[in-house]
Amino acid sequence: MKSADARPSIVFCHGLWADGSCFSKVIPALQAEGHQVIAAQYGLNTIADDVATVRSALGRVSSPAILVGHSYGGSVITGAGTDDRVAGLVYIAALAPDADETSQTQQANFPKTDVFSYIEVVDGRIWLRPEAIDCFAGDLSEWEKKLVWATQCVPNPDLFNAKVGGTAWRSKPSWYIVAKNDRTVHPDMERFVAKRMGAKTTEVASSHVAMLSHPEVVIEVILAAAKAVQGANAAA
Repeated sequence: MKSADARPSIVFCHGLWADGSCFSKVIPALQAEGHQVIAAQYGLNTIADDVATVRSALGRVSSPAILVGHSYGGSVITGAGTDDRVAGLVYIAALAPDADETSQTQQANFPKTDVFSYIEVVDGRIWLRPEAIDCFAGDLSEWEKKLVWATQCVPNPDLFNAKVGGTAWRSKPSWYIVAKNDRTVHPDMERFVAKRMGAKTTEVASSHVAMLSHPEVVIEVILAAAKAVQGANAAA
């Protein structure tokens, strides 16, 4: 459905192990501000399929839309964000490959993070072992950590080896949230890609899942992005 409301829509894109429910602390606040919000849920089989799912989700909200990508979701929005219906990008502790990079080659340029010592490939999927959760979401309460682990997504091991099919941050305004205590995506990689894309950058003393441990920061950044996009559209 298309809306006459000038407020940008928000489309969330999850990462490898935390699905769309990881945005549950930020979605209600954005809805309360009058934004249409949807979280794309994709299969983590191929990057092309995941990008296609996000583009389908864009058809369910009003344009212009802001894509918000967490972790691997940053690769997804980098590919999907070239769509004309996308007006801005928000990255949360996220990957953001250039045209000649993949999610894997981008991470290979930085030190290996702790979480990869606690994963296993079983039945063609990458699983987090229970002890991995402190590397992934160490600043959450015990019950929240158990919930995140229990609801984990399980990606295809080949997912990181394909190019994303676009470089949206080269043409769309971008915002980036660096998780300073991240043990899943290296904080220095986050800073590098944020600087490379010229993003408006916010740093927070957070684990990898800043939207769960510091939702107020994530809400503030998304609302700032929405305000900037709305202002630019009004001036156009």
